[in-house]
Amino acid sequence: MNASQPSESGQLVEVGLHEVIEALYPRGLSQSDGSSTTEYLVVPHARRPRVLVPVSSRKVAAASVRRCSVPQSSMSRLRREAVLLTLAVGAAPLLLRDRLRLPHGKGSIDAYLGDALGRDVLLSLYIGPVRANRKPVFQVLSPEGETLGFAKVGTRSLTRDLVRAEATTLVKLSRTQLNHVRVPRMLHAGQWRGHEVLVQSALPTWAARARLTDGARAAAEREIATLSGTTHGQLAASAYWADLRDRLGALVHQAEGQALAEVAGRLVERRPNLDLQYGAWHGDWTPWNMASTSQGLLVWDWERFTTGVPLGFDAVHYDLHGRLQSGVPAPKAADQTIRRATKTLTSLNLTDESAEVTALLYLVDVGARHARDRQAEAGRRPEALGSWLLPALLRHVGSA
Repeated sequence: MNASQPSESGQLVEVGLHEVIEALYPRGLSQSDGSSTTEYLVVPHARRPRVLVPVSSRKVAAASVRRCSVPQSSMSRLRREAVLLTLAVGAAPLLLRDRLRLPHGKGSIDAYLGDALGRDVLLSLYIGPVRANRKPVFQVLSPEGETLGFAKVGTRSLTRDLVRAEATTLVKLSRTQLNHVRVPRMLHAGQWRGHEVLVQSALPTWAARARLTDGARAAAEREIATLSGTTHGQLAASAYWADLRDRLGALVHQAEGQALAEVAGRLVERRPNLDLQYGAWHGDWTPWNMASTSQGLLVWDWERFTTGVPLGFDAVHYDLHGRLQSGVPAPKAADQTIRRATKTLTSLNLTDESAEVTALLYLVDVGARHARDRQAEAGRRPEALGSWLLPALLRHVGSA
């Protein structure tokens, strides 16, 4: 099936899959030079592809689906179990009809990853939602179905930077004693056809789940925040504000960037002497980037790890995205996150003023990230800053 043509079921493959395939297999999908190919099932189907799994082995295909992600809802778990049952009973050829044949052999990403790990490998490919920082993520499996690791491939300027950043962070984490979180090990970092590649070990997401208490999460947040030590000082004179001001200054050609710069300047002008503590944050501390298990709190996706930010950014990020995930409209979620900042940051013993300013700075910071990455242009509606984040900031900074 060519990615730009109808599949066997008569539906067009979505543009996102086409773009991913063209980046990873630039010679095209059909080979006329006799090169070997690997056949993949498109799961659940070509209209909404989420994962490509090799069909050469039921065991490998099932492992591809079982360990490609952690379902966040009961419906997601049911869908995954339905796919696993389909694979187990051998009904995939009848029920999962959309397929792709992709080149396999010398010069392919398959061969590169096999060489990097020093063994024969099979790959499944995870297709994430459309967004500016989307990148191909491979589950790397042995022919017997063992998950050897996960590989990210940065194919554009932004995603190449993110893959390099995560590699740097994983090296740093490997040299740090961690008591409250478990993180992947970096197995390989390199370049393939101009793309950045990072291979990291598989965390045991299949381990029995354990309830994540507020105390355990707060301890993990504190451990991450203090990885590089902490400092404190007045906001207006801080290195953090100097960096944020520079990042906002690079966005003033965008209307939303200009608005963010103005509201941030107003916020700091009104609280120049506010004393804050600064440390690190994971950068995308959300339920879908972690799993609380009998083997510890597993945390992945470290590509946004940053030092020198106000303590509490991870907790505020978790709070906001928890509200969004539960269906709270974005404008209301932003307001609630600001209003409940003191409670969210209770483990840090911040004053009401410090907690509110930390939440507001977080929103400015994440807004600057989304504006820089041009998330709205990538089709992510919640990232249209003018529709939710900016109004919340203006309401609260205006009254602060």
